Amino acid sequence: MIFDNIILDTAVLAFLGGCFGACLGGLWVFVLDGLLVLLGCAVVLAGGSDFLLLQIALGPLFGPQTTFLGGAFAASYAAGIRKNHPGGSGSDIISPLLGTSWDVLLVGGAGATACALLASAVIPHLPLLNRTDGLAVSIVIISLIGRFLFHREGPCGKKESIKKFGLLGTNNYAISWLPWLAQPSRLLIVGASVGCLAGASAMFCERILQPMVQAGSVAAGTAYVIPYIFFWSVSAVMLAALQLGQGATQKIPVTHGIAVLGAAAYLGSHSLLVAILGGIFGAFLQEFCARCFNNHGSDHVDPPAFVITLGILLYSFIPW
Repeated sequence: MIFDNIILDTAVLAFLGGCFGACLGGLWVFVLDGLLVLLGCAVVLAGGSDFLLLQIALGPLFGPQTTFLGGAFAASYAAGIRKNHPGGSGSDIISPLLGTSWDVLLVGGAGATACALLASAVIPHLPLLNRTDGLAVSIVIISLIGRFLFHREGPCGKKESIKKFGLLGTNNYAISWLPWLAQPSRLLIVGASVGCLAGASAMFCERILQPMVQAGSVAAGTAYVIPYIFFWSVSAVMLAALQLGQGATQKIPVTHGIAVLGAAAYLGSHSLLVAILGGIFGAFLQEFCARCFNNHGSDHVDPPAFVITLGILLYSFIPW
């Protein structure tokens, strides 16, 4: 590290990581982070160091709590305050923000700094919240703060929209976050398949890693993180289609939150059937969170982050 103080290290790295995330846009930088996580998992599974995974891909420099959050936070500010968002909407986390203004990029860095410090120095000491995924809950909290600061909206979004369509209403999917995924039949199929894939990935990763833990070549914490997050990273890389596609080619499912609940269900139960049920639960919970916290808002409050926060919190009370 450049400095000797871990808090200062985290703040500096997160600030610059958040500025970088704002330059590229939240979704694109999230795809890149997914690729780094996938590569980091592969390095450890092949017998290498966990440095790329834990210090770079999930750390304050490039983790989703900095780069993705920085991009989304900057987009909210650009649309709500500066009125210079290239797409015109704070919900647009696809457009890069480099061409906006210098303050938009710095606001992305400031949001990322707050999120990274919250995740590393505050959430672990808060009762209840320390039972869930620290990165996800920090992203949710800072995103909701940004919505209030930049759009003067509550957690659920615009009162007018809620009054007109109902909190869980979608106006026949016209205001849905992912209208091509929102139907219950599709949620059921996607949830089951992603839960199975995430659970199977966790199972195979665990089989490889446990002998390595016993041999002392891999830390026990790392051996839990990889099965937990492996299919999350695959799902994140999949979103390149959403970033680069147009029209019908963009209509892919967003599954990284669902994948975490499927993988965590397997790790708790060591049952693929439970992983499938966890994936189904995650898919419907994601749609619920989208309707409650994203559909009516003027900016992006990430439904997958909400899913991971609420789902892992609930899992923590289950006596597996």
